[in-house]
Amino acid sequence: MAGTQTASRPGRSIAVLAVLTALVFALIYFVAPDRIGTQPVTTADKYQPRLGLDLEGGTSVILKPRVAPGKTGTITKDSLNQAVGIIRQRVDSFGVAEAEVTTAGQNITISVPGKQDKNILATVQQTAELRFRPVLLAGPGGPVVTAPSPSPSGSASPSGSPSPSASRAASPSPSPSTTNNGRAIPRTVKAGTVKATGATPTATPPPSASATAPATPATGAAGDISPALQQEYARLDCSKTAALQQALRKPGADDPKKSLVTCLRDGTEKYILGPAEVLGTDVKTASAGLANNSQGVATGGWQVNLTFTGKGRVKFADVTRRLAALSDPRNRFGIVLDGLVVSAPGLNNGPIVGGSAQITGSFTQAEATDLANVLKYGALPLTFDAGQVQEVSATLGGDQLRAGLIAGAIGLFLVVLYSLLYYRGLGLVTVASLGVSAILTYGLVVLLGWQLGFRLSLAGIAGLIVAIGITADSFIVFFERLRDEVRDGKTLRVAVETGWVRARRTILAADFVSFLAAMILYILSAGGVRGFAFTLGLTTLLDIAVVFMFTKPLVTILARTSFFGQGSKWSGLDPERLGSTRRSLLTPAPRKRAPAAPATGTATSTPKEA
Repeated sequence: MAGTQTASRPGRSIAVLAVLTALVFALIYFVAPDRIGTQPVTTADKYQPRLGLDLEGGTSVILKPRVAPGKTGTITKDSLNQAVGIIRQRVDSFGVAEAEVTTAGQNITISVPGKQDKNILATVQQTAELRFRPVLLAGPGGPVVTAPSPSPSGSASPSGSPSPSASRAASPSPSPSTTNNGRAIPRTVKAGTVKATGATPTATPPPSASATAPATPATGAAGDISPALQQEYARLDCSKTAALQQALRKPGADDPKKSLVTCLRDGTEKYILGPAEVLGTDVKTASAGLANNSQGVATGGWQVNLTFTGKGRVKFADVTRRLAALSDPRNRFGIVLDGLVVSAPGLNNGPIVGGSAQITGSFTQAEATDLANVLKYGALPLTFDAGQVQEVSATLGGDQLRAGLIAGAIGLFLVVLYSLLYYRGLGLVTVASLGVSAILTYGLVVLLGWQLGFRLSLAGIAGLIVAIGITADSFIVFFERLRDEVRDGKTLRVAVETGWVRARRTILAADFVSFLAAMILYILSAGGVRGFAFTLGLTTLLDIAVVFMFTKPLVTILARTSFFGQGSKWSGLDPERLGSTRRSLLTPAPRKRAPAAPATGTATSTPKEA
């Protein structure tokens, strides 16, 4: 029987749980960063939970909306609410960060907990509309000595400009080429999982060995590079991206109908880009995933998967048909957000007409996730100017946190006291199980804080306090089933197994309902309520692990001892107190003999006569 197998090796389950607990705390040390910004992270800091905005304070950014360049209209409440939703999604993409995104008049206030997190702040301050612009010229991010002048053929030949081998960012070979800095910039766009019929790849012609300038600019008004753009490109120094981004936020500086001179956001490459041809609103969804080769086998790298809307599919197909016929860097397009290029992939596999695409290259998981979030949540209905970034104090002081912890301690004390008074020796099992659950919960809260950005707010602490009752309920269900089996006259070892079989279905059903409620609350809520739902769901799952891997095996071990097996009055399993007629739980209760059946027949005896 399954119950017998479980009973024979209870120590194995407890050992596995101990190893998993040790692994959680070991992972914390390796996952936690050594520095946050300029501040070092000590070993003691690594093992402390990250607190939310209400308990630790954080950083506040005010975004001031304005109508995007080239557009008319007014700032409406609906557009502000839509912007709040997109910005909240951007922040939430970093995990349960307990950030607050609210409106104050016509401004949007974003409060991010903890010390300044450059990744989160950079994401929420990327306020311009996402745009796809064709690349007209590309090169290293530093300025050139002499301003470029148009060559007789009409191509730009800046003095000191990179050779094609140095500026090339996407080559036909699978391995990415690099800039003169050695940084891999190549990003290649190819058709998605399903290619549309008739999409014939167009090979990119290799540059001539004698070429000393980038490819000839495309003809037409949209593709011409004016002398003014060439001079601006030559002077541009991409080591000063913050100043460039601030300048591009000025009204009219980032006009989608005009060409743009800008930099890759890490400053290693600069571009002259044509007018925007596809917008962020044309992207339906984007996600990061493991890259596969042509045979569908994972290569170990990461890629970004895009899906376009109906109109976006047509627009993107038209652009890629034109760009795929050009040579590098003209077969690339810049993905621009807030004036800076997020990525500049090339088209080395022909036009993309199926409505889905993949951006591949030397992505790390973090880079792929970041680009996917930009593509997915980049299209804001308004353009914003980022106001001053300032530190904010905790909205709740240490007194409130102390009060919450005291409330949790009181609740835990009452549960332990009730267990000891009512279940006596079995109450010690409750205390031990709650202790194991607390250690695991603490470890996971700290680990998820560093890994997923989870921050513990006062609402999250409330979820942990509620979980004490949920965990205690599981113990009570098991103990009551066990006592019922003892009342029926079974030995303690048998009662443990049969009682567990009946109790575990009830425990799983109750925990499933609790976890389902937490999951729905997490999906439909925002801010601090999500923190409450997250901790409630986490502790519900831990309750199942602790009951199955610690509580039940521990009771199995205790059932083999004389203290519990003989039914001591302090064990909580005293047969007399439970209403059983037996004196010991080590042997089954004797069966009562059935009364003898009366003899059948018609013979009767008559008394003798005197």
